[in-house]
Amino acid sequence: MDDIDRSIINNLQGNFPICENPYAQVAEKLNITEIELIQHIEKLLEQGILTRFGPMYHAERLGGGLTLAAMQVPVADFEKVTEQVNVFSEVAHNYAREHELNMWFVLATERPKQIDSIITAIETKTGLHVYNMPKQAEYYIGFQPKV
Repeated sequence: MDDIDRSIINNLQGNFPICENPYAQVAEKLNITEIELIQHIEKLLEQGILTRFGPMYHAERLGGGLTLAAMQVPVADFEKVTEQVNVFSEVAHNYAREHELNMWFVLATERPKQIDSIITAIETKTGLHVYNMPKQAEYYIGFQPKV
């Protein structure tokens, strides 16, 4: 990462403007062009330094449902099951863990009542049990390290 990359990351954590030309506004603040800003963001995504660049929606505040789910997937079938789970548009992200429950994913649905039907559909498609772990409380820590 160069100094511009660091500046972009440090300045965009929770501060992306909502306006007609947000990239131009951010670029001006960073003393670079809008094109340079977009190119740097694309490069950071391609290199995996950033895994995502976009808005974060709070599904529950929008009337939707949200839950953390986990599965115990045989190692030999992990890739196949990942593909089966990721077919569902409600799967926000899916990742492996070194644990008995080795596949974890977040489900985000338009309505809370849909969570159970999506879990049932995933179980039917994969032949594996899905453990539903809805949050009981929410905590927010505003930690934004400088890169």
